[in-house]
Amino acid sequence: MPSIGYIQVRAYTSYARLPLKDVAVTVTSPDGTAIAMRLTDRSGMIAPIEIPVPDKNESQQPEPGEKPFTNVNLYARLMGFERVDAEDLQVFADTVTVQDLEMIPLSELPNQFDQSVQYRTPPQNL
Repeated sequence: MPSIGYIQVRAYTSYARLPLKDVAVTVTSPDGTAIAMRLTDRSGMIAPIEIPVPDKNESQQPEPGEKPFTNVNLYARLMGFERVDAEDLQVFADTVTVQDLEMIPLSELPNQFDQSVQYRTPPQNL
């Protein structure tokens, strides 16, 4: 029986971690199907998004070749900032996965206005 896990985002800029409001966040399944779209609030966060995941018992003793988590992709966009793509994020049962998004102002990267920062999460060694 599937369980629920959660993914939450914290978007900010600079080393001071200044929160960014109205960052468009899209969460998709690995095949590109949209799961949720949200905008960050003035604290730079979104409410946790529910993700169907394998049952917690399966994560304690997974069968060989089975993943005890669900992979999702996350895309963040805000005008004037570099895009951020985070792929293969792992969401576990009864757990909130928090993804920090450091957004870089394009004014600091004038020759890279059409590029994005890409992060890929390696599989857990379970």
